Amino acid sequence: MEIPLNRIQDIVTQALQEDIGTGDLTTMAVVPANAHAEAQVVFREPGVVAGLSVLMAVFTTVDPSLDVTLHAADGDHVTAGGVVAAVVGSARSVLTSERVALNLLQRMCGIATLTARYVATLEGLTTKILDTRKTTPGLRILEKYAVHVAGGVNHRFGLYDAIMIKDNHLAVLATEGLDCGEAVRRAKAAVGPLVAVEVEVESAEQAKVAAKAGADVILLDNMSLDELRKSVHVIGGRAAIEASGGITLETLRSVAETGVDYISVGALTHSARAVDISLDMAICQCHRHEAI
Repeated sequence: MEIPLNRIQDIVTQALQEDIGTGDLTTMAVVPANAHAEAQVVFREPGVVAGLSVLMAVFTTVDPSLDVTLHAADGDHVTAGGVVAAVVGSARSVLTSERVALNLLQRMCGIATLTARYVATLEGLTTKILDTRKTTPGLRILEKYAVHVAGGVNHRFGLYDAIMIKDNHLAVLATEGLDCGEAVRRAKAAVGPLVAVEVEVESAEQAKVAAKAGADVILLDNMSLDELRKSVHVIGGRAAIEASGGITLETLRSVAETGVDYISVGALTHSARAVDISLDMAICQCHRHEAI
Protein backbone atom coordinates (compact mmCIF):
# COMPACT_ATOMS: atom_id res chain seq x y z
CA MET A 1 0.00 0.00 0.00
CA GLU A 2 1.24 3.45 -0.93
CA ILE A 3 -0.44 6.77 -0.16
CA PRO A 4 -1.09 8.74 -3.37
CA LEU A 5 0.89 11.97 -3.34
CA ASN A 6 -2.20 14.04 -4.11
CA ARG A 7 -3.94 12.65 -0.99
CA ILE A 8 -0.92 13.50 1.16
CA GLN A 9 -0.87 16.99 -0.27
CA ASP A 10 -4.58 17.52 0.32
CA ILE A 11 -4.32 16.45 3.97
CA VAL A 12 -1.17 18.47 4.61
CA THR A 13 -2.56 21.60 2.96
CA GLN A 14 -5.74 21.46 5.04
CA ALA A 15 -3.82 20.84 8.27
CA LEU A 16 -1.45 23.73 7.62
CA GLN A 17 -4.30 26.09 6.79
CA GLU A 18 -5.98 25.14 10.06
CA ASP A 19 -2.81 25.82 12.07
CA ILE A 20 -1.20 28.76 10.28
CA GLY A 21 -4.21 30.68 9.02
CA THR A 22 -3.00 34.14 8.04
CA GLY A 23 0.48 33.62 9.49
CA ASP A 24 2.63 32.41 12.39
CA LEU A 25 2.46 35.49 14.61
CA THR A 26 5.02 34.36 17.17
CA THR A 27 7.70 33.26 14.72
CA MET A 28 7.29 36.32 12.51
CA ALA A 29 7.51 38.61 15.56
CA VAL A 30 10.59 37.17 17.27
CA VAL A 31 12.66 35.13 14.80
CA PRO A 32 14.84 37.09 12.35
CA ALA A 33 14.07 36.51 8.69
CA ASN A 34 17.68 35.48 8.02
CA ALA A 35 17.90 32.92 10.86
CA HIS A 36 19.12 29.51 9.71
CA ALA A 37 18.20 26.28 11.50
CA GLU A 38 19.35 22.68 11.55
CA ALA A 39 16.86 20.48 13.37
CA GLN A 40 16.40 16.78 14.08
CA VAL A 41 13.21 14.72 14.49
CA VAL A 42 13.85 12.52 17.53
CA PHE A 43 11.92 9.61 19.08
CA ARG A 44 11.68 10.12 22.86
CA GLU A 45 10.50 6.52 23.35
CA PRO A 46 10.70 3.28 21.35
CA GLY A 47 8.26 3.04 18.47
CA VAL A 48 7.54 1.98 14.91
CA VAL A 49 7.99 4.56 12.16
CA ALA A 50 5.11 5.49 9.86
CA GLY A 51 4.50 8.68 7.91
CA LEU A 52 7.90 10.02 6.90
CA SER A 53 6.60 11.05 3.48
CA VAL A 54 3.88 13.02 5.25
CA LEU A 55 6.47 14.68 7.52
CA MET A 56 8.52 15.69 4.49
CA ALA A 57 5.44 17.04 2.71
CA VAL A 58 4.62 19.35 5.62
CA PHE A 59 8.06 20.96 5.65
CA THR A 60 8.35 21.33 1.88
CA THR A 61 4.82 22.68 1.54
CA VAL A 62 5.61 25.45 4.03
CA ASP A 63 8.93 26.13 2.31
CA PRO A 64 10.14 24.21 -0.76
CA SER A 65 13.71 25.34 -0.06
CA LEU A 66 13.89 23.34 3.18
CA ASP A 67 16.24 20.36 2.92
CA VAL A 68 14.72 17.27 4.58
CA THR A 69 16.89 14.16 5.02
CA LEU A 70 15.37 10.89 6.20
CA HIS A 71 17.39 8.64 8.51
CA ALA A 72 14.82 5.83 8.80
CA ALA A 73 12.13 4.13 6.75
CA ASP A 74 8.48 3.44 7.45
CA GLY A 75 8.17 0.15 9.32
CA ASP A 76 11.47 0.56 11.15
CA HIS A 77 11.55 -0.09 14.89
CA VAL A 78 13.32 2.86 16.53
CA THR A 79 14.75 3.06 20.03
CA ALA A 80 14.47 6.05 22.35
CA GLY A 81 16.80 8.77 21.13
CA GLY A 82 16.65 7.61 17.52
CA VAL A 83 16.82 10.35 14.88
CA VAL A 84 14.46 9.67 11.98
CA ALA A 85 14.88 12.88 9.99
CA ALA A 86 16.83 16.13 9.78
CA VAL A 87 15.64 19.49 8.46
CA VAL A 88 17.90 22.33 7.33
CA GLY A 89 16.91 25.79 6.17
CA SER A 90 15.00 28.88 7.25
CA ALA A 91 14.39 28.84 11.00
CA ARG A 92 11.06 30.56 10.47
CA SER A 93 9.90 27.85 8.09
CA VAL A 94 11.05 25.03 10.36
CA LEU A 95 9.26 26.51 13.36
CA THR A 96 6.06 27.18 11.44
CA SER A 97 6.01 23.58 10.17
CA GLU A 98 6.85 21.93 13.49
CA ARG A 99 3.46 21.28 15.09
CA VAL A 100 1.62 19.94 12.05
CA ALA A 101 4.58 17.79 11.06
CA LEU A 102 4.83 16.26 14.52
CA ASN A 103 1.07 15.88 15.00
CA LEU A 104 0.73 13.75 11.88
CA LEU A 105 3.92 11.76 12.45
CA GLN A 106 3.16 11.07 16.13
CA ARG A 107 -0.35 9.89 15.26
CA MET A 108 0.79 7.58 12.51
CA CYS A 109 3.70 6.19 14.54
CA GLY A 110 1.36 5.58 17.48
CA ILE A 111 -0.93 3.47 15.30
CA ALA A 112 2.01 1.58 13.79
CA THR A 113 3.51 0.93 17.22
CA LEU A 114 0.25 -0.43 18.65
CA THR A 115 -0.40 -2.53 15.55
CA ALA A 116 3.07 -4.05 15.80
CA ARG A 117 2.29 -5.18 19.35
CA TYR A 118 -0.86 -6.94 18.19
CA VAL A 119 0.95 -8.56 15.28
CA ALA A 120 3.78 -9.76 17.52
CA THR A 121 1.29 -11.32 19.93
CA LEU A 122 0.12 -13.63 17.13
CA GLU A 123 3.63 -14.78 16.17
CA GLY A 124 3.54 -18.39 15.02
CA LEU A 125 -0.17 -18.35 14.16
CA THR A 126 -1.79 -17.76 10.77
CA THR A 127 -4.46 -15.36 12.06
CA LYS A 128 -4.10 -11.81 10.71
CA ILE A 129 -4.87 -8.48 12.38
CA LEU A 130 -7.39 -6.23 10.60
CA ASP A 131 -8.14 -2.56 11.09
CA THR A 132 -11.64 -1.03 10.89
CA ARG A 133 -13.39 2.14 9.69
CA LYS A 134 -13.12 3.60 13.21
CA THR A 135 -10.67 6.23 12.04
CA THR A 136 -10.17 9.98 12.42
CA PRO A 137 -12.35 11.74 9.82
CA GLY A 138 -10.16 12.95 6.97
CA LEU A 139 -7.13 10.89 8.05
CA ARG A 140 -8.30 7.37 7.22
CA ILE A 141 -5.78 6.77 4.46
CA LEU A 142 -2.88 7.83 6.72
CA GLU A 143 -4.09 5.70 9.62
CA LYS A 144 -4.70 2.60 7.52
CA TYR A 145 -1.28 3.05 5.94
CA ALA A 146 0.24 3.07 9.44
CA VAL A 147 -1.51 -0.24 10.20
CA HIS A 148 -0.16 -1.69 6.97
CA VAL A 149 3.49 -0.78 7.50
CA ALA A 150 3.40 -2.37 10.95
CA GLY A 151 2.23 -5.72 9.59
CA GLY A 152 -1.53 -5.38 9.95
CA VAL A 153 -4.03 -5.97 7.14
CA ASN A 154 -6.40 -3.30 5.87
CA HIS A 155 -10.11 -4.10 5.98
CA ARG A 156 -12.35 -2.22 3.55
CA PHE A 157 -11.46 1.45 3.10
CA GLY A 158 -15.05 2.64 2.90
CA LEU A 159 -18.60 1.76 2.12
CA TYR A 160 -17.72 1.59 -1.58
CA ASP A 161 -15.21 -1.26 -1.85
CA ALA A 162 -16.86 -4.25 -0.16
CA ILE A 163 -20.22 -5.37 1.18
CA MET A 164 -20.44 -5.79 4.92
CA ILE A 165 -23.89 -6.62 6.27
CA LYS A 166 -23.93 -5.55 9.91
CA ASP A 167 -26.37 -5.96 12.77
CA ASN A 168 -28.34 -2.82 11.95
CA HIS A 169 -28.80 -3.91 8.34
CA LEU A 170 -30.11 -7.22 9.64
CA ALA A 171 -32.38 -5.45 12.13
CA VAL A 172 -34.04 -3.56 9.27
CA LEU A 173 -34.45 -6.76 7.23
CA ALA A 174 -35.86 -8.61 10.24
CA THR A 175 -38.85 -6.27 10.22
CA GLU A 176 -39.65 -7.79 6.82
CA GLY A 177 -39.14 -11.33 8.10
CA LEU A 178 -35.79 -11.78 6.35
CA ASP A 179 -32.71 -13.43 7.94
CA CYS A 180 -28.96 -13.14 7.38
CA GLY A 181 -29.07 -15.84 4.72
CA GLU A 182 -31.47 -13.83 2.60
CA ALA A 183 -29.34 -10.71 3.17
CA VAL A 184 -26.31 -12.54 1.79
CA ARG A 185 -28.21 -13.82 -1.23
CA ARG A 186 -29.54 -10.32 -1.99
CA ALA A 187 -26.06 -8.81 -1.73
CA LYS A 188 -24.41 -11.41 -3.94
CA ALA A 189 -27.11 -10.99 -6.58
CA ALA A 190 -26.64 -7.20 -6.52
CA VAL A 191 -22.86 -7.01 -6.95
CA GLY A 192 -21.83 -10.19 -8.73
CA PRO A 193 -18.92 -12.53 -7.99
CA LEU A 194 -16.05 -10.02 -7.92
CA VAL A 195 -17.15 -8.14 -4.78
CA ALA A 196 -16.69 -9.87 -1.43
CA VAL A 197 -19.78 -10.19 0.74
CA GLU A 198 -19.28 -10.23 4.51
CA VAL A 199 -22.00 -10.64 7.11
CA GLU A 200 -21.94 -10.10 10.85
CA VAL A 201 -23.46 -12.83 13.03
CA GLU A 202 -23.95 -13.23 16.78
CA SER A 203 -24.39 -17.00 17.13
CA ALA A 204 -23.18 -20.28 15.69
CA GLU A 205 -26.65 -20.88 14.27
CA GLN A 206 -26.52 -17.59 12.35
CA ALA A 207 -23.01 -18.45 11.18
CA LYS A 208 -24.30 -21.75 9.77
CA VAL A 209 -27.07 -19.94 7.88
CA ALA A 210 -24.62 -17.36 6.48
CA ALA A 211 -22.19 -20.02 5.32
CA LYS A 212 -24.95 -21.99 3.59
CA ALA A 213 -26.07 -18.79 1.79
CA GLY A 214 -22.59 -18.35 0.33
CA ALA A 215 -21.07 -15.53 2.38
CA ASP A 216 -17.43 -14.92 1.50
CA VAL A 217 -16.53 -13.69 5.00
CA ILE A 218 -18.41 -14.23 8.26
CA LEU A 219 -17.81 -11.84 11.15
CA LEU A 220 -18.28 -13.45 14.57
CA ASP A 221 -19.20 -10.54 16.81
CA ASN A 222 -18.70 -10.44 20.58
CA MET A 223 -18.69 -14.20 21.02
CA SER A 224 -17.26 -16.23 23.87
CA LEU A 225 -14.35 -18.56 23.11
CA ASP A 226 -16.68 -21.56 23.19
CA GLU A 227 -19.10 -19.90 20.79
CA LEU A 228 -16.22 -18.93 18.49
CA ARG A 229 -15.00 -22.52 18.36
CA LYS A 230 -18.51 -23.78 17.69
CA SER A 231 -18.99 -21.24 14.90
CA VAL A 232 -15.67 -22.12 13.27
CA HIS A 233 -16.78 -25.75 13.29
CA VAL A 234 -20.20 -25.16 11.70
CA ILE A 235 -18.76 -22.86 9.02
CA GLY A 236 -16.45 -25.71 8.11
CA GLY A 237 -14.13 -23.80 5.82
CA ARG A 238 -16.89 -22.50 3.57
CA ALA A 239 -16.02 -18.86 4.31
CA ALA A 240 -13.19 -16.80 5.74
CA ILE A 241 -13.82 -16.05 9.41
CA GLU A 242 -13.30 -12.76 11.23
CA ALA A 243 -13.67 -12.24 14.98
CA SER A 244 -14.33 -8.86 16.54
CA GLY A 245 -15.67 -7.13 19.64
CA GLY A 246 -13.75 -6.08 22.72
CA ILE A 247 -10.62 -8.06 21.89
CA THR A 248 -7.52 -6.85 23.73
CA LEU A 249 -3.83 -7.72 23.71
CA GLU A 250 -4.51 -9.96 26.70
CA THR A 251 -7.28 -11.96 24.99
CA LEU A 252 -5.98 -11.77 21.42
CA ARG A 253 -4.04 -15.02 21.21
CA SER A 254 -6.77 -17.14 22.80
CA VAL A 255 -9.26 -15.77 20.25
CA ALA A 256 -6.88 -16.57 17.40
CA GLU A 257 -6.43 -20.12 18.67
CA THR A 258 -10.14 -20.82 18.11
CA GLY A 259 -9.32 -21.05 14.41
CA VAL A 260 -10.47 -17.70 13.03
CA ASP A 261 -8.65 -16.27 10.02
CA TYR A 262 -8.81 -12.60 11.01
CA ILE A 263 -9.27 -10.50 14.12
CA SER A 264 -10.41 -6.90 13.65
CA VAL A 265 -9.43 -4.35 16.27
CA GLY A 266 -10.93 -0.86 16.26
CA ALA A 267 -8.50 0.24 18.95
CA LEU A 268 -5.64 0.24 16.44
CA THR A 269 -6.93 3.51 15.04
CA HIS A 270 -9.37 4.93 17.58
CA SER A 271 -7.31 4.41 20.74
CA ALA A 272 -3.63 4.38 19.77
CA ARG A 273 -1.50 6.71 21.90
CA ALA A 274 0.69 9.14 19.98
CA VAL A 275 4.39 8.33 20.15
CA ASP A 276 6.49 10.97 21.93
CA ILE A 277 8.50 12.58 19.13
CA SER A 278 10.18 15.98 19.23
CA LEU A 279 11.85 18.44 16.91
CA ASP A 280 15.20 19.42 18.40
CA MET A 281 17.08 22.44 17.12
CA ALA A 282 20.68 21.33 16.66
CA ILE A 283 21.92 24.67 15.31
CA CYS A 284 20.18 28.01 14.91
CA GLN A 285 22.06 31.08 13.78
CA CYS A 286 21.57 34.28 11.81
CA HIS A 287 23.40 34.89 8.54
CA ARG A 288 25.27 38.18 8.61
CA HIS A 289 25.78 40.08 5.38
CA GLU A 290 28.89 42.24 5.20
CA ALA A 291 28.34 45.77 3.88
CA ILE A 292 30.02 46.44 0.53
